[in-house]
Amino acid sequence: MAREKTTSFVVRSSIVASLGGLLFGFDTAVISGTTDALKQVFELNDWQLGFTVSSALIGTILGAATIQFPTNRYGRKPTLIAIALLYLISAIGSAFPWNWSSFLFFRFIGGIGVGGASVVSPLYTAEIAPPKRRGFLVALTQFNIVFGILVAYVSNFIIAGLNLGDSEWRWMFGVEAIPAFLFGVALIPNPESPRWLVTKERFDEARKLFQKLVGNDEAADAEFNAVKEAVAEEHNAGREILFCRRYAKLIFLAICIAAFNQLSGINAILYYAPKVFQLAGASENMSMFFPTIIGLTNFVVTMLALLVIDKFGRKTLMLVGSIGYISSLCLVGILFTVFADQFNAQMEKLSDSSSVEIVEGDVTTPVVTAEDASTSTPTEEGAVTEEASGIPKICVFGVLFGLMVFIASHGFGQGACIWVFLSEIFPNSVRAQGQALGCFTHWIMNAVVSGLFPPLLAMLGPSLIFFGFALFMCLQLLWVIFCMPETKQVPLEEMQKRLGIASK
Repeated sequence: MAREKTTSFVVRSSIVASLGGLLFGFDTAVISGTTDALKQVFELNDWQLGFTVSSALIGTILGAATIQFPTNRYGRKPTLIAIALLYLISAIGSAFPWNWSSFLFFRFIGGIGVGGASVVSPLYTAEIAPPKRRGFLVALTQFNIVFGILVAYVSNFIIAGLNLGDSEWRWMFGVEAIPAFLFGVALIPNPESPRWLVTKERFDEARKLFQKLVGNDEAADAEFNAVKEAVAEEHNAGREILFCRRYAKLIFLAICIAAFNQLSGINAILYYAPKVFQLAGASENMSMFFPTIIGLTNFVVTMLALLVIDKFGRKTLMLVGSIGYISSLCLVGILFTVFADQFNAQMEKLSDSSSVEIVEGDVTTPVVTAEDASTSTPTEEGAVTEEASGIPKICVFGVLFGLMVFIASHGFGQGACIWVFLSEIFPNSVRAQGQALGCFTHWIMNAVVSGLFPPLLAMLGPSLIFFGFALFMCLQLLWVIFCMPETKQVPLEEMQKRLGIASK
């Protein structure tokens, strides 16, 4: 007997777990408002600043790769509490470092928390949620990631307006300690995953917890027995390891969805959006304003995707998203091709004047040289400088429209589906390992694509870059059509049969 309803206890527990995603988004975005101060305080050159900004990403990769071990041994809930503690330590330490090395260490600690949260938050929610609402509840993590990024930008803006002087950057980092502490406290009433309890043969606790989660004794007993039977079959088959022929299909699916997520260019485009807009001819002010429109679009569309993911299914959202990816990336690529001469001149101008320095997701304060000042045509503040760049205004707004469609396609497709899909396809015994594999692949590809974007942009130009991303999304579309299974409303214990994974 399947669950008939989603209890308030399940909803509350899922929302609390998803707050790990909010801190995930906040932690990765908050540094964007501090780069100038960090460069001055620690006397960093450009390469050192780039490494400083990306130091958290190294911790993220490590966190995603290793979090499976405490998750399986000590449980989902204690691991989430440990992640909250890592966020808290990182926030305080980053606000009060005693030298550059200590600052890198505390950012690295925060990165471990981000990587861990990307695995455990959706994993935990998937294991307590009913099949009919699992997509929505798990996707709350992605919603909170997007929301956390917006909160970081707003927080930085408010703190910058307080005129706190030399301590301003410390407040930007330190304020994260408040939500990190509240996250840890809010986790205390949360239950442990009943499926994890069954794997540890704590059957009485698991049965009682299912009754509380389900709200119907008959359905709770049925779900408990199904989980117990599935776990018994896995134990009878021997100790499970992820990398074996039995799970080859699941490994393929996890790696593909995680790799395609980054091969769309999503993080590279978000990190370097101001650079892209300036290449398209936008003025300094507008190149800083347009990314906020992109961020708001992502936020709104992600909310929409949460409402329909359990109705339309993961595969349908991925199909729509893939088509949107291809069309929007091709549009931007065509615009950069049609106005190639003007864009090349604009790239040379930006390169020669060093007016914009891009460092993974941040733009340092632009410096306008005397040559720029002499060649620029006065315009209203924030206007698109067509006269100065030689690029028609329609191109700037065409690129803006294309990237808005791009981010909407991501929020509706990959952004909403990746964490849900990864949390669903693996059986109980290797779910943490499988989730970690997908997240590890995601963060590795993030580092590779984002790191290669600036040099490839200089060597190949923007048109080939965007057409290249579009080509990868054509491959994703084929993968979705021919390889990706639909997982909506399928009980986790039945997923192996639906995916054709034979028992040992």
